[in-house]
Amino acid sequence: MSTRSTPSMLRLPGSLGARLLLFIGAAIVLVAVLQGALAYRNALEQTDALFDYQMQQTALALRAGLPVDARGRPQGTSPEDENNEFIVQVWTNEGLRIFESALGDALPQMAVLGFADVPARGTIYRVFSLQTRSQVIQVAQDMRVRQLLAREAAWRSLLPVVLLLPLLALAVWWVIHQSLAPVQRVRHELAARKPQDLAPVSMDGLPDEIRPLLHELNSLLQRVQQAFEAQQHFVADAAHELRSPLAALQLQLQALRKAPDETAQEAAQEQLAAGIERAKRLVEQLLALARQEAAQTAVGEGRQEADLRALVEQALADAAQAAQAKGLDMGLSEDPQMQTSFSVPADAQALAVLLRNLLDNAIKYVPAGGRVDVGWLQDNHGRALVVEDSGPGIPVAERQRVLLRFVRGADAGGMAGGSGLGLAIAQSIAQGCGAQLLLDESPALGGLRVRVLWPKA
Repeated sequence: MSTRSTPSMLRLPGSLGARLLLFIGAAIVLVAVLQGALAYRNALEQTDALFDYQMQQTALALRAGLPVDARGRPQGTSPEDENNEFIVQVWTNEGLRIFESALGDALPQMAVLGFADVPARGTIYRVFSLQTRSQVIQVAQDMRVRQLLAREAAWRSLLPVVLLLPLLALAVWWVIHQSLAPVQRVRHELAARKPQDLAPVSMDGLPDEIRPLLHELNSLLQRVQQAFEAQQHFVADAAHELRSPLAALQLQLQALRKAPDETAQEAAQEQLAAGIERAKRLVEQLLALARQEAAQTAVGEGRQEADLRALVEQALADAAQAAQAKGLDMGLSEDPQMQTSFSVPADAQALAVLLRNLLDNAIKYVPAGGRVDVGWLQDNHGRALVVEDSGPGIPVAERQRVLLRFVRGADAGGMAGGSGLGLAIAQSIAQGCGAQLLLDESPALGGLRVRVLWPKA
């Protein structure tokens, strides 16, 4: 089976300088060709006008007439000396040719008076015919002469451009090279950088067309720098926070090995299991926080409408067992403002993680027999998801600080074995959903009220 090869398409050079040089060079060549064509046309028109006038004046000069015995070829003139490019013939009104400047030229005896183009001798002659009382005067010229003169005139006008074309191409290359020198500088600067060097690139000397691109690149480098620094801080904080539970697990394992009796072994096993559970929870929260902070770089992606009622009911069902074990009254709020459900622009999966962390915090810090209400409301500020409890709350001075990673409230820190990540995760998710996380005192229950507020547009 034979395969037919298709011709490859013409591909442009990848270099911007090479493209500019190619296009400008092609434009110069095209302009030169057009100039040559126009010069030839103008020269031909001028030549036609000049020779037509000359032919007309020659015919008018012969109106006085010629002697009857006049002949066109002087004595001793050979046929090779005759000029067939410019011919003069004189005829009597009876059709007798009485003069010819070149013998044997087959020009018609009668022609249209005035100017006419006549084919003869394998070419085209421009013929001017003038009739007097006794004779007809014909003056003819080979059109090839005019075309040759026009070509020479056009070439003379085009010759300086052709001679200067290499110099012009060199000048164009120099201008392009100098104009793109700042771009090459930026390329070399970026190529020589180390991976951790995310400093802004200097825009000195760059063309205005390149500045917006480099401005966006610097903005990207700044965001990457911030993300890199946040990741470094996160890794450092995570390593610091994991050191304590891992050390505690090691101590509890040693206590289990050294337990003198079965009762002490059971107590040590319970402590070890609780320590493993706390370490597991800490790792889960660290992973959740890392995912949410990474998701903030894609704000707006996956931003769909989430049904708050469905999310709250599912979160309450998931946390019901832990709340019952502590004797908490946890459920939907009875506030009339929170009876109408609505949707918010947020990723449903991320919002479920936020709800789970807020409920876990409430279950940890609310004393046994307390109350946790979850609901939503809409007011002049916008739409909000509300989680409030009857716990000790958070002092006003610490409400912004506890939103940071690995920070626990001073009063509540000893009441539960938290890691200080729950509210930080909720804050990260809220920001990723375009909302605000607000902490204040619950007017109904007296404890902490957490609002996830989507402001009005």
